[in-house]
Amino acid sequence: MFNLKAISNLFDLRADYVYGAPYGSGHINDTYRIEVDQAGLRVSYILQRVNSNVFKQPIPLMENVLRVTTEALSVLQAEGCKDAYRRTLTLVPAKDGKPYAQDAEANVWRVYTFIDRARTYDMIENPQQCVEVARAFGNFQKLGANLPGAPLFETIPDFHNTTKRFATFKNAVAEDPIGRAKTVQKEIDWFLEREADCHKVVNYLASGELPVRVTHNDTKLNNVMLDDVTGEGICVIDLDTTMPGSSLYDFGDMIRTSTSPAAEDEKDTSLVTMRMEYFEALAKGYCEAATFLTPLEKELLPFSGKLLTMECGMRFLTDYLLGDTYFKIHRPEHNLDRTRTQIALVESIENQMEAMQTVVARY
Repeated sequence: MFNLKAISNLFDLRADYVYGAPYGSGHINDTYRIEVDQAGLRVSYILQRVNSNVFKQPIPLMENVLRVTTEALSVLQAEGCKDAYRRTLTLVPAKDGKPYAQDAEANVWRVYTFIDRARTYDMIENPQQCVEVARAFGNFQKLGANLPGAPLFETIPDFHNTTKRFATFKNAVAEDPIGRAKTVQKEIDWFLEREADCHKVVNYLASGELPVRVTHNDTKLNNVMLDDVTGEGICVIDLDTTMPGSSLYDFGDMIRTSTSPAAEDEKDTSLVTMRMEYFEALAKGYCEAATFLTPLEKELLPFSGKLLTMECGMRFLTDYLLGDTYFKIHRPEHNLDRTRTQIALVESIENQMEAMQTVVARY
């Protein structure tokens, strides 16, 4: 257990530490809600340790977070937003002025102001939540659309580079270190038949036909805070993977994580489907906010769901072939079950692609 009081004292809170406790459902960083006493008033903050095993360079990461949140606040205030500080994360500086502090073991810590009267959800409960989540991520991209200065640091290089992901997959098939390839030839062939799809967005980015944008790259429901009263998506959180990318990566991952009623590791793939009602909700919310999209970005929005789902399935199968060394598993064929679920979702998307294009055109 970390000494939360000592770590909190590294930040310019100008208050007395009262207590702290683990907070939220995240699996990567260590997150705590701390309470301090400011002249007799109890105030909450989020104290978080950046996981340096996942994010190898946490200091450039924190510089990304500072740039993105500062720009978002500036744009919101320029637009006359009355609750600007509620609609973007706000870093509390360390006592030396940096956006982070390091403890005696060189762990990198940060403090955010606590956003009251809003919460996150781990499971989609209705299509309206899809509208709000998609709108929030569209607004997030819009707030960073004119970020000044050099491109953001790549916190996880080539995270959505599907060309490189495909090459890694093919190498795993060729090396087959534990002899599993022969048992999953059907799944291997399925991905090989779709190789051209893996290069599409990467090639458009390289040619300049698709713009490079500030993207979140982890667009799950639980990374948007929804207002307790109105249900509105007010603030995007978990900015560690915010870096240069395509808007399609963010929208595609929303489709992957929000439209199927089945769990990511569901064994019965007949339960896996891309629900059009939920896709339409995503398209509505996102297109209302993402007014900056180019014609090609709009055209590829339905395809993005196929691409990001295929990428995820390919990563699961790669890990299965290599002996389950990356993703945590809870049963022998866990990664294979995950692979088959993603394949089923891609096939559902393929079967509904024309209808998805019609929906996007409407919004």
